[in-house]
Parts: sequence; structure tokens; C-alpha cells
Amino acid sequence: MFLHEETLIRERLGREPNELEWAMLEVMWSEHASYKSSRPWLKLLPTENEHVILGPGEDAGIVKFDDETWIVVGIESHNHPSAVEPYGGAATGVGGIVRDILCMGARPIALLDPIRFGPLEKERNRYLFEYVVKGIADYGNRIGVPTVGGETEFDESLDSYTLVNVACVGVMKPEHLVHSYVSEAGLKLILVGNRTGRDGIHGVTFASEELGENAEEEDRSAVQIPDPFTEKLLIEATLEAVYTGKVRALKDLGGGGLTCAASEMAGKKGFGAVIYADRVSQREPGMNALEVMISESQERMLFAVREEDVDELGKIFEKYELEWTVVGEVIEEPRFTVYWHGEKVADLPIDLLTKVPTIGWPMKEYPLEKDVETPEVNFEEAFEKVWGSPNVISKAWIWEQYDHEVQGRTVVKPGRDAAVLKINEEYGLAFVADGNPRHNHLNPYHGAMGAVAEVVRNLVSVGAEPLALVDNLNFASPERPEVYWSFAETVRGLADAAKAFGLAYVSGNVSFYNEVVDRPIKPTPVVAGLGKVKLEEIPLGGFEKGLLIGIVGFTKPELGGSELFARLGVEGGFIPRVNLDEERANAEGILKAIKKGLVRAVHDVSRGGIAAALVEMAITGMTGFGVDLSKVPSETSNPVETAFSESHGRYVVAFPEENLEEIKGLFKSFAVIGKAGGSDAVFHWNGKELLRKPVSELKAVHESLPRLLGEEE
Repeated sequence: MFLHEETLIRERLGREPNELEWAMLEVMWSEHASYKSSRPWLKLLPTENEHVILGPGEDAGIVKFDDETWIVVGIESHNHPSAVEPYGGAATGVGGIVRDILCMGARPIALLDPIRFGPLEKERNRYLFEYVVKGIADYGNRIGVPTVGGETEFDESLDSYTLVNVACVGVMKPEHLVHSYVSEAGLKLILVGNRTGRDGIHGVTFASEELGENAEEEDRSAVQIPDPFTEKLLIEATLEAVYTGKVRALKDLGGGGLTCAASEMAGKKGFGAVIYADRVSQREPGMNALEVMISESQERMLFAVREEDVDELGKIFEKYELEWTVVGEVIEEPRFTVYWHGEKVADLPIDLLTKVPTIGWPMKEYPLEKDVETPEVNFEEAFEKVWGSPNVISKAWIWEQYDHEVQGRTVVKPGRDAAVLKINEEYGLAFVADGNPRHNHLNPYHGAMGAVAEVVRNLVSVGAEPLALVDNLNFASPERPEVYWSFAETVRGLADAAKAFGLAYVSGNVSFYNEVVDRPIKPTPVVAGLGKVKLEEIPLGGFEKGLLIGIVGFTKPELGGSELFARLGVEGGFIPRVNLDEERANAEGILKAIKKGLVRAVHDVSRGGIAAALVEMAITGMTGFGVDLSKVPSETSNPVETAFSESHGRYVVAFPEENLEEIKGLFKSFAVIGKAGGSDAVFHWNGKELLRKPVSELKAVHESLPRLLGEEE
């Protein structure tokens, strides 16, 4: 908390807060809980379209899938905790986002894990990577919610740090909607689930400041302890309670613990709350009111119910062997009062906790894009650098540790453009997350637009009509003028791109102060998207013998922030620009081609360019190809730029020859560049062979992640 904020609190309260009140205020006025630096900018994001039932403002957003089914979606970060204690930090990140979905009245059905680390050459980064993956795997597997996709990236700005973002979707019937706020006084507040311990105390304040050099030792107590078995019971008990229709409001206890959950639940509509903190079931002896009120112990939910319904719901919780206690009540007067063994130990206007003033920080533009020439590099060398990059190789080692089949809904499994989950006999839900910090670092506005465009392309590539978005914005300290500028530019880019596609953000998360000892991370917005797809229309992701190979979209020499430049050590350049009209037109064309059955396989072009996209399709179908890159509609006559440019708006499609004329009519920019077949991947330029590799050899390189971790094949 800043000095001017402490002064303001004293003025508004008219006295000096006591120790407990200061602790509660510090939690609620933290960046993590209050969004005080980001709120003014987040208002730029579109939050309504014809699919949106509930936009930002509660624990998760809600999107209409059909008249009987709503989809609930949210995304959270658990960066600081995972950097300090990777297993527990990542696991509790999963637990928290699952409860966010649950407390809207939905059954959680799938997770995504966009995760990022420093270079794998360093032992500390390998340790963080392996234990973050293990934390996500163990927790998700044990609660029976499949992790069906995500993305993994390695970047030098994350050395000894990690970004752990987790997105979750759930399904619900409209009649089961429960809000996170109360609309009447007199309700009883029931705390259900795990006992409250000393873990996670000051978690949100710890997440609202930079990590120091000795964070692993000093901040471990701020990391919550995961208990997936209790979470599984909590999921079933909560849903059974919700289905009675007697739950008036519901909140997950995450950041800020009981203080945050109770004050937000009561304060949103102007009510107050009385909390009897000594009634809270405690895990450890000798706890005091301060510890109880701000502990972030996991696997806890706060229910608001009418007095006459308390016993009925209590029986449900007991059936699942969950502890439950009436810890307070909602009152008319807008105050937040805490009692401890009969003594009033805190008494604050509830607005002082829930209505935190915004902060606008100074901004400073940093122009990093500059003209650079593509280095003289032969095609084969460029290909090997990109294809063997840790950012391009297969992440199967990760998702093979996840049970992505549990619940039996996963129709399109990890490794494709987007996962698809069966919702009913006819339709599925496509779910994907994307981000590109290298692009965003060089140009935050256009990098953010690119993230939205890539999400749309990934949804469309599995035949899905995009419905809605959520965003997770990972940045260094907003007190740095160049960071705050990049944040504002990023939000502008996210807003403009979403508006162009008619999409809305229904939920999101902002994570600031991602830096270790004065080393800020690159600006990293992650965008996750939902789409609706007819199950019988999902195209293949790989080649089949005899199909023609076409390229949709136009290629420019846009290599700034590309995987090729990163591997060659080239800084600068200009990142790809999204042409919104073309991007939208190409997405619509792809959806038409899929619906008409004109294309057999589709894959979007992004990281690693056309070359990587072609070989990924070859490996998926275990079928080779021959292409002539000089036929790619392009602004450049350089085969390396053509192959590895990361221009937006492009797709690789494979189709029977008889459909060629009809496909051509769907796109402004389209060309046939070759044919699928054989056992080799062959690249030509004007008829001259540039590279020939057996698909089996390329597959072995693609599956080399275990080797980078020092594991035996």
C-alpha cells in the first residue's frame, strides 16, 4: 500500500485503523485484489455481444451455447506462487480457477494451461518447468477435470521465473445460475470445505510486489497448500447444493481469503456483513483473528443462504464429509464488522474495503521496432534452427501427463489448433489459448491484436464459430513508465481486434509485478477463446496422400519477434500487422470451406511460419509432401523469409483436386503450392530443391523435449 493511500484511508475513516483493519485493507487495496492500476484501461474492452449472458465483474463469465446450455469460462494467473514453490503454486492455480467456475453454478469440464519459463539450459528453469507441469497434472487428474490444451514457451526474460496462467470452462443449465453477490439482508454466511490455516497469508500482497533474491525462502508461507481430494468433494457438494435452488450467493475463497469473499459478496449491492471469525474451523492452534481473516487456505467456499435453509444445505455438506460453519450474516447497514470471542475487533464501512480508488501511473513509450536485414542464412540451417526450437517442438511430454480423456468429452485432443469438447450429440465447444510475448515486446498494440487474431484462426481451423474471449494480462511493475505504457497499448490492441471480429471479453485477470530482482518480464497478454463447432464437420489436422496443398492469405517479410530471428539472435525488426478485414474474410472463407466439405485438413500459420505448419501437418498425418514455396502469394522473393515469416491471416489447407475452383472462389489470396504424399517433406523454390527430410526424422526432432530435460528417450 502506498503512503498517499494510507493517508486517504485515515481521512475516510476519521481515525487510525487497528492492526486487523490495516491487514484487511492492505489485502483489499492490493493491486491483485483491487485492479486499481488496470481498471481505467480495462473499460476499453468490449464486453457484450449476442452470445454473452454475463460479462466481467463476477468470478467467471457466462456465454450462451444454446437454449439449454450455458458455458462458464474464466482465467487466472498464479505466477508468483509458482515461481516460489512451483508444484503447490501451479496446483492451487488450478484449484482456484476451478472454484471460480463452480461458484457460478457450473460443472467444470476442462482446463487450459498457458505456461512460460526461462531457457531450459538452466537447471533452475528445468526445475520450475517440471514441477509446474507436475502440479497442474496431479491436481487436475485428481479432481477429474481434464487439461485439454494450452501453450508452453521459453524466453530469456523469464529466467528463474515462471508465468502460470490457467483457464477453465464449465457447463450449466440457465436455471442453476448463482451470483457472487447478495440481494437481501438477513442471509447466513456458511463457510464450507477445508479448515483455515496459516498458508497463503499475505498472498495477494505478495503477488502485488516484485520478487526478491531470496523469495524461495522468504515467501514460501504466502503460497497456499493444495488438497485436490477435498476440492473434488467440494465440487460435488456445491453442485448438489446449487441444484436445490436455495443458494442465494456463492463465492470461492481465493485471494484475500474470507475478507475478500465476504466483503465483495455483501458490498456489491450496498449491504454489509458481520463475521464471527472465531467460529471459523482452524487447522492450526493459536490462530488469531488477523490470520483467520486473511488466510488464503484453499478448497473453501462461502455460501449465502436463508436461515430456514441452513440445515438442509448442511446435511448435503455432511454427506460429502465436508466441514461447514455459519461464520456470519448479511446486514442492511453497509459496514463490515468482525467479532473474535464476543469482542468487536474490526468495524469498517464496507465501501472502504470494496471501492478502492484507481491509480494512473506515468507512461513512457519505448520504440523497439527497427529496420533489420534478414541475415544471410541457407534454408536448411534456418529450418533446423526453427524446427528444433523448444518453442516449436511438440509439447506432448507435458500433456501426456494430464488425463485429457476424463469426463469423456474430449473429441479433439491436445496438439491440434484447438481442443474440442463434446457438449451434446451434435455440437462441441472449441477451446484454445494464445499469446506471443516477443511480438508484444516489440509492439504491444499490434502484438495484442495478433494474439486475438491467432485465437480466431485456431478456433476456425477446427471448424468452430468464435463465441467469446477471456484475457490474462501478465506484466512487470506498473510503476515502470514503459511497462504501464505497454499495458495500455496492449489493452487498446485487444479491444480493437475483438471489436473487429464482433467478439467480447467475458472475464479476465491482470497480473502485475512479474519481475525478479529488477528484471521485468516481456509484456505477455494471453487470450483464450471459445467456439461452437458441429462435431461431424471437424476437419483433420494432418495430410493424406494425394491431396493438394493450398495456402490461404498473403505473406510479407514480417520476421520481427519471429522464432527464426530469436534463434539467429536478431533483435528488432517489424512484427506482423493484422489486416483486420483480410483476417476476418479469410476466417469466414475457411468456415465456409469446412461447412461445405471442400477441405480435408486445415492448420493455421503462426509460430515458425509456413515451414513449421506444413511439417506439423505431415507429422499429424504421417504423410510427406512436396511444395514449391515460390508459389506462395508473397511480397518477398526470399525463400527463407517466405518460409519463416509469421504474417497473420494465413492457413494451410489440404483438399481433393476436384474442389480447387470452388475453394479459390472463397479467398482473395489463395494458391496451390504442392501435393501430399510419400514419406519425405520436400521444399522447392522455383523448381530447385531446398530441403528433403524423411517425415520420421522430423518427427523424432519434434518429440525431443524429454532430451532437453535430460531424460532418456
